[in-house]
Amino acid sequence: MNYTSNRLHKISFWHHIIFWSVYFLFNTFRWGSYFDDYVYSLKTNLLGFPIHVLLCYFNIYFLMPQFLFKKRYISYVILMLSAIFLMVLAKFNLTYFLISNNVWPEGPQTITSLSLNYTVDMMIGELYVITFITAIKVTLDFLKEQKRVADLEKAQLETELLFLKSQISPHFFFNTLNNIHSLALEKSSKTPKIILRLSELMRYLLYETKLERQSLENEILCIQNYLDLERIRHDDLLQINMSISGDILDKEIAPILLLTFVENAFKHGANKNIGIVNIDIDFTILENFLYFTITNPLPAVTEIKSCLGESSGIGLENVKKRLMLGYNKEDYDLKINTENNKFTVVLKIKVC
Repeated sequence: MNYTSNRLHKISFWHHIIFWSVYFLFNTFRWGSYFDDYVYSLKTNLLGFPIHVLLCYFNIYFLMPQFLFKKRYISYVILMLSAIFLMVLAKFNLTYFLISNNVWPEGPQTITSLSLNYTVDMMIGELYVITFITAIKVTLDFLKEQKRVADLEKAQLETELLFLKSQISPHFFFNTLNNIHSLALEKSSKTPKIILRLSELMRYLLYETKLERQSLENEILCIQNYLDLERIRHDDLLQINMSISGDILDKEIAPILLLTFVENAFKHGANKNIGIVNIDIDFTILENFLYFTITNPLPAVTEIKSCLGESSGIGLENVKKRLMLGYNKEDYDLKINTENNKFTVVLKIKVC
C-alpha cells in the first residue's frame, strides 16, 4: 500500500470515528432529555452503540458484498433479519442484567421479558440505523467512484492531447527536413539560414509547448519564424500577406494549433503550384476571441483530390480533435471551405 492509499485509509478511519462520536453524543442527550435521566441514557447508549456499529459494518462489509451484490436477495434478507434479531436479543438481556429491569422505558408498558412488541420495535429501530448508515456509505462510494472516473477521463484526455501534439511536431519536422535535404543536394546558400530558422522552431516546439496554453504572442512569433523559413526557400515566388489587428497581449491559446493551418497552406498551396503563390493570413482579436483566417490557392486540378485527402489526415484532423478535447463547444468555431479555387480556413477561438 503506497503513501496515498495509506493517507486515504487514515482519513476514512477518522471520518468513521468522528461520525460515530457525534451520533453517540446526539443520542445520549436526546434520550437523556426524554427520560430526564442522562446517566441512564449514557449507560444504554454505551451498551447499544457497539451493537449498532457491529450490525452496520456486518451489513456493509459482509452481507452486501457476499449476498446483495451477487443478487442473492432472499439469503440477504434472511441473514439480515436474523442478525438484527440476535442483536436485539443480546441488547435486551444485557440491558436487563447490567443496567435496569426496565429495559423499555420509552415503551407503552413495563416489560420484564422479551415481548413481540419490544422485538418488532427494536428491530425496526436497528433497521433504521443500518439503512441510514448504509445510505451514507453508498453515497460516499458513489461520489468517490464518480471522482475516480472523472480523474481517469481527464488523464485519458491529457494523454490523447499529448499524443496528438507528438504527431504534429514530427510531421512538421519531416516536411521541413525534406526541404533542407533538397537544398543541400543543390548546394544552395540558403541551407544555413533554413537550418537556423528550423533550430529556433525546434527550440520552441520542444520547450515552449508543454503547457496546456501558450501566449498568443509566442504563437504568432513561432508562425513568423516558419514564414521566414518558407520565404527563404521560395524566394520571389511566394507572397505572404499577414495582418494583425487587436491586442494580442495577455491572450492564450493551445500551442502549435495555428501552425498546423499555416503548414497545411504551404504544403498544399505553395509546394504544389507553379508560379507566384499568394497566401493570406489574418489575425483579428476582438474582446476575448481570436478570428484567424488563412487562404491559399488550390493546386492543379489533378492534385486537388489527393490534396484534400491528405489535408484530412494527420494535419487538420488532429487540429479538429485537439479543439474538441481542449476547448468547450462554445469556445471555438472552425470552418473550412474551397471556393474560387482557394482553400480557406476560418477559426474563431477563445483566447482569454
